[in-house]
Amino acid sequence: MLLVAFLWGVNYIATNFGLRAFSPWTFRALSFVAGAGLLAILAPIIGASLRVRKISDRVHLIVSGLFACGGFGALSAIAILYTSTGRAAICAYTMPIWVALAARVFLKETLTTARMISLALCAAGLLVLLWPLIQAGVSLGALAAIGSAICWAIGIVYLKWARVPAHPLAVAIYQLLAGALVSIIGMMFTGLGVDGPVGVLPWFGLLYGVVAGTAVAYPLWFKVLDRLPAGTAGLGTLLVPVFGVIASSIVLGERPTPADLIGFALILIAAVIALRAPAQPIQT
Repeated sequence: MLLVAFLWGVNYIATNFGLRAFSPWTFRALSFVAGAGLLAILAPIIGASLRVRKISDRVHLIVSGLFACGGFGALSAIAILYTSTGRAAICAYTMPIWVALAARVFLKETLTTARMISLALCAAGLLVLLWPLIQAGVSLGALAAIGSAICWAIGIVYLKWARVPAHPLAVAIYQLLAGALVSIIGMMFTGLGVDGPVGVLPWFGLLYGVVAGTAVAYPLWFKVLDRLPAGTAGLGTLLVPVFGVIASSIVLGERPTPADLIGFALILIAAVIALRAPAQPIQT
């Protein structure tokens, strides 16, 4: 979970670089298609089966991927265009709140004391971080980021509910291709979306997005999701904006305010509590 959080946190910087030349739709389509291709090449090397036996299971993977990869990927990229990289990461990762609440309703996962404390700290930290945006008026970037969080939560809870018996690589490939489909449809309406000659930084951003942010991180994430309750895994992703803001501060020069530091601290504590708490069985 820590490795996934680090890879996805830094991926916000890579996306910032990529969007300097590619449109959100093009950047995500290339990332998802190339990432799925790398995983398909890797599968026989490590002896992973990509077979998904039932047609219904394939449908479940595609539906989940339309939200968790397609909706999240496109909206989070659009968010970066209209707000700072750090703020986009913060707004997008309101997702643990939506995941925990949806998991309670649809998966009957118990809201333990530790998880409720974690959620409360998460909400407090996010309120501190979002307050400047609220005072200034909610921007298109913030709305897109929050929309991406809701899409992610829908996809993850749906996938957990479906309980598809497949290798994490197979799950990731189906999800990525479904996400690519959403982005390709977007490209059909907006065009190829390549802004002039593509420089070194956009290519680097795309390469990182394909290899680290997609081909490495997504299989790890689906392994985490397979082992942890959806609510706990969702709260674990609170570490992503912490890494994202630290990376944006170092690389892009975006300096956090004292209020930002307080918000990050609350979110970090929330993630630690969620990940250290023992997993609870799903109530049926």
